[in-house]
This record gives sequence, structure tokens and C-alpha cells, in this order.
Amino acid sequence: MMRQYITLVEAKSQYTPDLEIIKPNYQPYSLAPAMSTATFNLHWGKLAHGYAERFNKGEGDKTFNYAGAWLHNCFFPQFRAPRTKNDPNGPVGNLIKQKFKTFESFKDEVEKVAMAIQGSGWVYLARSGEIKVIPNHQVRPDILLLIDWWEHSWILDYGSDKNKYLNNIWKIIDWNVINTRWGQAYK
Repeated sequence: MMRQYITLVEAKSQYTPDLEIIKPNYQPYSLAPAMSTATFNLHWGKLAHGYAERFNKGEGDKTFNYAGAWLHNCFFPQFRAPRTKNDPNGPVGNLIKQKFKTFESFKDEVEKVAMAIQGSGWVYLARSGEIKVIPNHQVRPDILLLIDWWEHSWILDYGSDKNKYLNNIWKIIDWNVINTRWGQAYK
């Protein structure tokens, strides 16, 4: 999976002519109720693909479209079917314990940072253990866990209740993917 992620970064090389959106290893309906099929189809099927298509056609802001595709290729592969108890484990679980003492404290801090964003953006856990924000779209090589904080991520399923969206995201995080990111270097 990480090779696919790195391949996206290299996508405009002489060997790969077009930027592509990675197909997740789950069915769209399997994320419900945390993310409905309608939200998945809009978000992954239309919006994420739109960044890649515009980049490949040379339309719009090249940097913005590239970063939009790159971030979505980080976002969608980190999910799996919802679990009631889905606490982090492995090296990233240890990092969270070290920096925040408990998973609940970590989630509270992510919520505080996310809710402080005026407008849209991204919230992520960095390799350093810091919670960081990406305004707009930018490639960041230190992402372990990424949360899309653009309106299209929650509006269909949660209306304006961003807290409910965030609380449900924790149920679909695949900590094995996050731990794989921890163990791999980005190019």
C-alpha cells in the first residue's frame, strides 16, 4: 500500500504519464455509518478524481490539484469498516500515549485544533507527534493520520455537526495503515 502512495508522488515521471487516485481496498458501503456511500461517491468518486483529472489536463492551479490528489490518496487508504473500539496500537499508539497520555486526550486535542480552523483544510498527526493543520491543499511528507476538514467530508452525513463527523472518523481508522506510514520514509 505504501508503494502505491509513493507512486502517486512520482506519478508525473517519465514512467507514469497520469496522476491517479488510488482505489481503496474496501467497498464504499463498508464505511457506513461513519461515511455513507453517497459521501464516499461524492468525495472519492467525484472530488478526489477531479483533482487528478484537472492536474493531468493542465487545468487550474497545478500545485493545488496535485496536492488535492496526493492528500486524498493519503486519506482514503487509511480506512476500514467501523469498529466500536478502535484504539491506536503499535508505534503510533505508543507515540500518542507518549505525547497525549491517552487516546481520549489525543482526540480532544485533534477536535480543538480542527474546530479552530476557519473555513476548510486538513488536520493531521505528524511523525513528530504534533497535531498540525494544512490550510487549503499542500503536500506534507510527515503525515501519519490525516483528517479531511473540508465541508464535503461531512455535509451529506452530518449536516453542520462536524463534531459527530470527527467522532465517527475514529471508528474507521485502520491503525495498521497508520503504523505502516510510521515505518516507511517518504520520498
